[in-house]
Amino acid sequence: MGEDCQITQSRLFADLCSLASTFALSTQVGREAYVQPIVNDVGYTFAVKRGKCPETLSQGTTAGKRQAFMCLLSGTPIDYDYIRREGRAGRIGTRLLAIVLDGPSGRLYVSPTAKHEDRACEAHPEWVPTLELPDNPRDFKTPNYGINTYSGLFLPRQAVHLDTLSGLVIEAMDHCRHATDAHATKQLEGSHVSESEELDTYAKAVGLYLSLAVGKVSDYGSANTSWSVSRGQARNTFVRQAIPMMWGTAEINPFVGAAGDVAVSLEGIVRSIKKGGDQGHAFQRDAQSQSISLNKVVSTDPPYFDNIGYAELSDFFYVWLRRSLKNIYPSLFSTISTPKAEELFALTSRYPNKQTAEERFMTGMRLAMQRIHDLSHPAFPVTIYYAYKQGEQEGVDLSSSGWETFLAALIETGLAIVGTWPMRTERAGRSSGIGTNALASSIVLVCRKRELDASTISRAQFLRELRATLPEALTEMTRGGENSPVAPVDLSQAIIGPGMGIFSRYSAVLEADGTPMSVRTTLQLINRALTGDGDDFDSETQFCLQWFETNYWKEGLYGQADVAARAKGTGVDALAKAGVLHSGGGKVQLVRPAELAAGWRPEQGNKTPVWEGLHHLIQALNTHGEIAAGRLLAMMPSISGPARTLSYRLYTLCERQKLADDARTYNELIGSWSAIEVAAQEHGYVETQADLFQR
Repeated sequence: MGEDCQITQSRLFADLCSLASTFALSTQVGREAYVQPIVNDVGYTFAVKRGKCPETLSQGTTAGKRQAFMCLLSGTPIDYDYIRREGRAGRIGTRLLAIVLDGPSGRLYVSPTAKHEDRACEAHPEWVPTLELPDNPRDFKTPNYGINTYSGLFLPRQAVHLDTLSGLVIEAMDHCRHATDAHATKQLEGSHVSESEELDTYAKAVGLYLSLAVGKVSDYGSANTSWSVSRGQARNTFVRQAIPMMWGTAEINPFVGAAGDVAVSLEGIVRSIKKGGDQGHAFQRDAQSQSISLNKVVSTDPPYFDNIGYAELSDFFYVWLRRSLKNIYPSLFSTISTPKAEELFALTSRYPNKQTAEERFMTGMRLAMQRIHDLSHPAFPVTIYYAYKQGEQEGVDLSSSGWETFLAALIETGLAIVGTWPMRTERAGRSSGIGTNALASSIVLVCRKRELDASTISRAQFLRELRATLPEALTEMTRGGENSPVAPVDLSQAIIGPGMGIFSRYSAVLEADGTPMSVRTTLQLINRALTGDGDDFDSETQFCLQWFETNYWKEGLYGQADVAARAKGTGVDALAKAGVLHSGGGKVQLVRPAELAAGWRPEQGNKTPVWEGLHHLIQALNTHGEIAAGRLLAMMPSISGPARTLSYRLYTLCERQKLADDARTYNELIGSWSAIEVAAQEHGYVETQADLFQR
């Protein structure tokens, strides 16, 4: 049995207050394990136990948002301010929680000893990256706790390992320069250079690929490598584009043939080289002044306003690349850290204020888009990938600075949007998307140069075109056709394309006072099309939708509900009898899907309200799966299209109110919709002619 060396650790104070986000080690069925803290006269120790982690230990010593942790010894709450002060004073360290072994029958979790902990602290690297972490409190949390340099992001053994590998890269290049192997000397056969120059070029290529492998090792070999209790394995540092403060870390054995092993990283690089062609070319140019797109077909993925600071995040890898390659690529690694000033990134901490940051981004994006407009091949469209999630809530303002500034820059340069393609670009199981409403797709904007003689239209004309175009576009996106329908989480992005397509084909859309309509106003008008007024639904559904938009699942006054229901041509008592709302004591409350009566079936001969049918479908899906939901849908085929439309609408309402769990419910229904329809078809729709004649 070999040690897998995935050593889960927790932060602790010098006064022995343990900060652990969880004491669970594994929640896999049949392999459950957890850590039991044992308090004694001199402090505490940790013992690994088999079985399901008790609920009291599953959250570690966390205590909520206001009081970050609870002291393991006294139970005293500890707030973040105190923890940060202790960290900045250098009084936060690490404590060994458990050791994970990899045996013939799978993972084995064992208790640590003092000897194990001493060995973990014996390592002393000869070199560590002393570069300071950036002043970006949104994405880099460790400086708040006294970890101010990149060296602090690596445990001692990790730093020794990476430093050693970086040194071996240099040695490998030196061996290549003195190689006598015929294969090595003929890699560049036919070039008009000396053998020594050939060997030097060969050495640089080998060094570059080896350094990339070291970078991959660092992603799995930092103090921000975490442990997944549900999967029983370590997760890499960049599960999302940020460096958070970790309260539990997993130190991986880098010699076990798994992720984090340099040999495994090299195998991946070799596979990529073998699959790649030999016609690729890469150039580093400023997008605001480049000329390489002249008469080219352009497809680009621009920066997303203030969403991700790639330059700052890349320093995590740059410090190790520079260690190995600064002498062979002096121009690329001439700076201590990656250049930041030229990056189009509107993070406020880089500028005096938010306005300056936005103006800097807008100016740069406009220049970059102008170059693309002026130089790209006139016979082909420009395609632009964009995945910035809009929907910021500021009162009723549902536009996004990211989308607004980007689209304004694009349109001002003379490009018009002629189409949009929602594309599935993200892994369904990626960590940033688990348990969240993270975007699953990128939106590809298809653009052409706007006609020079494009006319202007009024706001009223624009709204008429919007009302005529968006319903068909929504139907196409939500129906899916041969492809899966656009997920609700992506719909607010995807619908921008058809709406902005109308806006951008004209030289201007004029408000009543003659001023041009802004992109912000246009985005707000497009957003409103997603929720609509529900006039296409039956009266019961219209009432429920209106009530939900105002009260959601909370109680409201019976009198108000009665007036609203009568206006829609229905009644509260009838809806209560149907089971979709509770009524009593002068209060009315919509019933959540999980609270609906089990075993419900639509009444034959009566048209089921879309609201009622939709939420029973959700209950069937969550309780018994897609086949059960399909059988239920087969009993009410007439609501299939409206129920799907209502689910999109309810998702949007929930997302805007930050009701993440409810939004996820509707999003998951749409994700399963194709399978539900297949199950319904296999079961046989009850209203089909074949059923009518008993065939």
